[in-house]
Amino acid sequence: MAHSLAGRRILLCVCGGIAAYKSVELVRRLREAGAEVQVAMTENAQRFIGAASLQAVSGVPVRGSLWDEAAEAAMGHIELARWADAVLVAPATADVLARLAHGMADDLVTTLCLATTAPLFVAPAMNNRMWLHPATLANLATLRARGVSVIGPESGSQACGEIGPGRLSEPPAIVEVLAASLSSGPDLAGCRILISAGPTYEDLDPVRFIGNRSSGKMGFAIAASAARRGAQVVLVAGPVSMPTPPGVRRINVRSAAEMHDAVLGSLPADVYIGAAAVADYTAREIQSQKIKKSDQPDGGDTLTIELVRTRDVLAEVAAHAQRPRVVVGFAAETHDVEHYARDKLVRKQLDMIAANQVGCAGSGFESDDNALTVIDAERVHSLGSAPKTVLADALLDLIRARL
Repeated sequence: MAHSLAGRRILLCVCGGIAAYKSVELVRRLREAGAEVQVAMTENAQRFIGAASLQAVSGVPVRGSLWDEAAEAAMGHIELARWADAVLVAPATADVLARLAHGMADDLVTTLCLATTAPLFVAPAMNNRMWLHPATLANLATLRARGVSVIGPESGSQACGEIGPGRLSEPPAIVEVLAASLSSGPDLAGCRILISAGPTYEDLDPVRFIGNRSSGKMGFAIAASAARRGAQVVLVAGPVSMPTPPGVRRINVRSAAEMHDAVLGSLPADVYIGAAAVADYTAREIQSQKIKKSDQPDGGDTLTIELVRTRDVLAEVAAHAQRPRVVVGFAAETHDVEHYARDKLVRKQLDMIAANQVGCAGSGFESDDNALTVIDAERVHSLGSAPKTVLADALLDLIRARL
């Protein structure tokens, strides 16, 4: 969808990385979208690109120092922070992200970010190892928790000769995300989002069942975030004891068959997010009475139960006549996470898949934290390790951009 920035005042903060050369095109694209643009640069950014180039495309003088006597005679950095409808840091280096996360204000750019009350957007760009470093991921989690929007990065070849996540998102993509975020009303208003969450329990008899360790926390966090951002949310929840997020319509189910019927019965939707851990197998026959050890041929030393495949909820939604515009799956794996996630993405004809490793301490099932890698046909988005509430917003940012 196309959005306009007509009349919006955008303060672009350019940091010192090779991706700074893209800031000229970024300013041009922002102005084509109707925005007024002013540019501030770090000292290191000026080593990569001249202020004159950015002044030529923005049409106004570029600010580069807190020690500009003419500009600071009337506290110019405060006036600039007040002027902005939005502040965009692009490229955002690992160094600047760290300083922003720790509330530092030791140059013009970090001071502007700390002094403004406008929405803050950062578009990271750095070497892939720097992007994946635990310190960078922790700083991003801190910024997201404070409401900072993160745009990108993309995965691909880098100036250092390596390949991986950390490339600055292309200027048109940055402008589109920025414009969508600043459009009137909550950014997901009018969007109908269908989410499945939690485990399923497959009964064997009136006492026993086969289940899994899914807590539903990731799906519930997504539902809460989507409702807060204005979406109409339907949450199909397996047997979990979590409270229903405000503004969410909840449908409780127990088995894979019930989840299948509830999800498909809730179509149409603009987006389907299959965060539930749906059982792949269920008992061919549910016993009407408790299975007794004494009833087994060997006295109960072994028990044989015949299982049959359940219906594939995610694949059926993706192939449905009322297919949502965006279908997102989850892949919880114990090993070879990206390999199995890519296979699932293609095999089930999904638009995106969020992959995470389970079975390790501190993330995945039953944890408040997670580590997600979101894969689509074009790129890989490494969201890193963070609280599930933070990752929910990051995932919705990607879905919104795709819409």
